[in-house]
Amino acid sequence: MRSCLKFAGMAALALMVAACSEENKGGEQQAAAPQQQATPVGTVTLEAQTVGLVEEMPGRTIAFRQADIRPQVDGIIKERNFTEGAFVDAGQQLYMIDQNVYLARVDAAQAELSRQRASLDQATKTRSRYDPLIKSQAVSQQTYDDAVSAEAQGKASVAAARAELEQARIDLEYTTVTAPISGQIASSDYSEGALVTANQAAKLTTITQLDPIYVDVTQAGGRLMKIKHAIANGRIKGVEDGNVEVSLIVDATGEEYPHKGTLQFSDVTVNETTGTIRLRVVFPNPDGTLLPGMFIRGQVRQGRLEGAFLVPQKAVMRRPDGSAYVYVVGDGKVVSKDITIEQSQGQDWLVSAGVEDGDQLIVDGIQRIGPGAPVAAEPVETAKAAE
Repeated sequence: MRSCLKFAGMAALALMVAACSEENKGGEQQAAAPQQQATPVGTVTLEAQTVGLVEEMPGRTIAFRQADIRPQVDGIIKERNFTEGAFVDAGQQLYMIDQNVYLARVDAAQAELSRQRASLDQATKTRSRYDPLIKSQAVSQQTYDDAVSAEAQGKASVAAARAELEQARIDLEYTTVTAPISGQIASSDYSEGALVTANQAAKLTTITQLDPIYVDVTQAGGRLMKIKHAIANGRIKGVEDGNVEVSLIVDATGEEYPHKGTLQFSDVTVNETTGTIRLRVVFPNPDGTLLPGMFIRGQVRQGRLEGAFLVPQKAVMRRPDGSAYVYVVGDGKVVSKDITIEQSQGQDWLVSAGVEDGDQLIVDGIQRIGPGAPVAAEPVETAKAAE
């Protein structure tokens, strides 16, 4: 009986040991199950580089010079000596106004000048005769003073007559209306036989100089202040000589203009309505491609930023407050980094802070991961990363 009890106890103990062993194995399997597998992601290696700052700004073309042609004397237009829409040179005759009246005025002024010169000559001779007589008191002092005064009045009259003659000659010259600048001339608002008056409000025609041509672009005032501050601190370089190069995109075609422009100046005041500052650029326009009033986009080069990074835009995420961040690979896991964006350049963001040289930036598979998640980095080409 005791032997049977002893045997039964040993059997129960063996069953308990076996159950515990099975339980331990099951616990080990359950502990191993939660381990996550590394998620494959596409990465690019960031490299610090010197990047040119290019700011795209909207604007319009402005004529380099424009002159409204108006008559400076009254009269009837006798001739029109240009072809509408053609190129005219500075000094070229455009209109001829009837000269008869002005030729007569020149002759009358010339005759008056001769008369005054004759009067002055007589007064001078009289005063010369009185010079020795006044010393001997052969003539009274009053008579001598009158002779001196007559000579002085004669000189003044000659000067006035000479001025009248000059004015008459100027008016005669104004009957020939010439081009004050070189450029393309518009249609004529007056034809032969039309009566025109001096300083009239209506113009005869307009001349526009198209080569070179101005382009006025606008930039946010705050952005310009940041760039100037960065230049002053030495963070942005390459604009010390003041020669800022500008490229041009024509909105009508979307193509880049073949010639480069140069920044001339920027306004010293901010527009109160738009908060922008006007910048004026001058472009060569030898073929007359650009016409005043066209809408364009100017790409203004505002120095270069050293130690910057070009980050594909699709790799950048933003929080509700607008702050930007990216994911990089660190020790096989996802690491979140806040970044500072300067501007966009094509399909990239120009980043000045937040990432380091050699960082493995995650560009593919971002939607499947989060900070701290294990990942398996698979390098991708930079061109494909930007797509």
